[in-house]
Formats: sequence, C-alpha cells, structure tokens
Amino acid sequence: MARRRSHEEHENHERWLVSYADFITLLFAFFVVMYSISSLNEGKYKVLSETMEGVFNQPDRSIKPVPVGDERPRTTEPQRSVADDESSKIEPERALEPLKEIADSVRSSFGDLIKSNQLTVRGNELWVEIELNSGLLFSSGDAVPNEAAFDIIDKIAKILAPYQNPVHVEGFTDNIPINTSLYPTNWELSASRAASIVRMLAMNGLDPSRLAAVGYGEFQPLADNASAEGRGRNRRVVLVVSRNIDVRRSVTGVGSGKAQPDAALQRAGTQPAPSANNEAPTSGAAKSTSP
Repeated sequence: MARRRSHEEHENHERWLVSYADFITLLFAFFVVMYSISSLNEGKYKVLSETMEGVFNQPDRSIKPVPVGDERPRTTEPQRSVADDESSKIEPERALEPLKEIADSVRSSFGDLIKSNQLTVRGNELWVEIELNSGLLFSSGDAVPNEAAFDIIDKIAKILAPYQNPVHVEGFTDNIPINTSLYPTNWELSASRAASIVRMLAMNGLDPSRLAAVGYGEFQPLADNASAEGRGRNRRVVLVVSRNIDVRRSVTGVGSGKAQPDAALQRAGTQPAPSANNEAPTSGAAKSTSP
C-alpha cells in the first residue's frame, strides 16, 4: 500500500511541472515581445530627442532657410505676396462701389427735386445721406405720409433694394413746440416720421433687418430757427446708407449732421478706405448737394 501511494504522488508532481514549464515558456515569450517593443520605442524617442535638442541649441542651422538669390531681411511680420497687397487695395474700393452707385442713381432719379433744393445727396467714404424736406412727405405737425411720399419712397426703395448696406432714417423738426395727444413733444414727432419712412421702405421690399429709425427732435438744426426759411430747412428726414453695420451704429450715436468720418472710423473700429483727402467716391457720391 505504501508503494502505491508513492507512485501516485510521483505522477501528480510530474503533471504540475509540465503546466509550470508551459507557463514559464509563455511568460518568457511575452517578455521577449515587450522588450522588443520597448527597444523600438526607445530608438524613436532617442531620434526625436536629438532632433529637438538640435533645434533649440542650434537655431541658425535649423531655422534659417538656405538663401536663394538676394536674401531678404529677417522680420517678425508674416510675408505678404503681391496678390495680398492688391486684394487689400481692392476690398475698400469694392466697399465704396455700392455707395457710389446708390448716390448716382438717386441723383439721376430725383434731378428736379435736387434742383429745387427739396432733396439733397451727400456723403463720404463711409455713408451716403439722402435728405428730404419734411414738407415733401408729411403735413405740418403730422407723421402720416402724404400721397407724394409713397412715390418718392417707392423710387428710393427700388434703388436700395439690390444692395445689402444698412439704412437708418433720421427725423428732425424745428424748435416750435408741439403738444398733441399723439405727439407730446418734437421727440415723438421726429421719431414717428422716421418710423413711418422705415415702415414704407420695408413695405417696398427692403429687408427689415437692414433698417432702423431714430428721432433727434429740434436739437440738431441746420439753420437758425429765428426765420421761416431756417425752420423749413430744419424740418427734414434723412436716409443714411452706411458702408456696414458698425458705421451705422457710429453715425446714429451722434447723428449724420454731426458725424465725422475720422471719428466714425475710430468708434466703429474700421480702417479708412483709400480716397484722396477723405473725399467721397468719385462721380460726386459725397459732399455734393447737386449733380
């Protein structure tokens, strides 16, 4: 019996050794693979380390390009091609084109009103003003447009519709006080007249998101209110077509009558467009009250 137990125990030990040997073999193979991978990565990292060290320790050799022809002076500013310079000149000119075209179209469409000083076109490189005498559009002390106003605004809307320039309408009055149920002061009257014109422009196809209305009351006169002629000049509505939304915001802050191009550029954060002596586009799109 004792011999039989010894034989069985011997057989159990041999089976355990076989399993252990298989495990050691697999474990050895695993470490061989891991070592080969780690050696490969180490080589890659060594190459990368040497490359980076060369870049930072020898900047002249790694950064300075090989000169071909005349060497240009080194500068921190990005290089600009001739095409970039040409495009920088073309873009401001393109921004001026709509303003010029709008001003020319208004002049050709309203020559009679311009000659009679009832309509004025003026502007600069940032905006164009279309000034209308309030008597053309409204009855005295009222903000309801008359019949002539619909024809005038319809023509102006057709001129402005093809463009995307922002438009705001400014209302002005004389200093004669008004006190009615609809218009307690000249503030309400001027703002209502501007809003009426904005509504008519929208009804005639202009995108409402382009439009705005503002009333300045009696506080930005063009002439002395002491005379009937001066009061007539002060009663006006001005349509201001701006180069972009930033310019419009800048102009509405002070009113087109007081706004200056240089100051508007500073408030709008816009670079000035190239034009001689800050004049408006050619063909009389600015600083001109007649064709």
